Amino acid sequence: MATSALMNLSACGVGGFGVTDLRKDIFRAGLSVDATATLARLTASEPESANITQKAQALLIFPHIIKGGYGIGLATGNGVWREDGKKQSYYRSTAASYGFQGGVTSFGYVMAFMDQASIDYVQNSNGWEVGVGPSVMVADFGFMNKLSTTTVRKGIVVFFVDRVGFFAGSGIEGTKINPL
Repeated sequence: MATSALMNLSACGVGGFGVTDLRKDIFRAGLSVDATATLARLTASEPESANITQKAQALLIFPHIIKGGYGIGLATGNGVWREDGKKQSYYRSTAASYGFQGGVTSFGYVMAFMDQASIDYVQNSNGWEVGVGPSVMVADFGFMNKLSTTTVRKGIVVFFVDRVGFFAGSGIEGTKINPL
């Protein structure tokens, strides 16, 4: 209740020093909880993914990405970077696409960073584009059974989870990931 009152005060412009920091801390705590739940749902629905996520040197977990459009598509969401099982930092994913497409969908995704070179690239970039830099492999259901920690030793493996809605079509898409 006290948190709600503080957030209402800041929304009215009456909040004092530190309210913005408190709001940011609450947002990040909620995002971290959502990331933990997303990872748990992924490994429960795709048990083979646990082998990769447990062996990954770092994870970037985006619990909720919203995508929509008609002709021009936009997608955005926030994520948590975890290394050694700890929260390290926070990121935003944004994407734009153009082509014969339409719909609205939401989903989450988990990026498993398998080697230090991939981690270094992301951490030394002030924002990076997926597909530029480290190799990115999307793991779908049919491909999942072929994945193992001996076949995937470097690059980034991406797992999608919690897909809801409908978005169809083809187009050119660019995804940019920036630190928050």
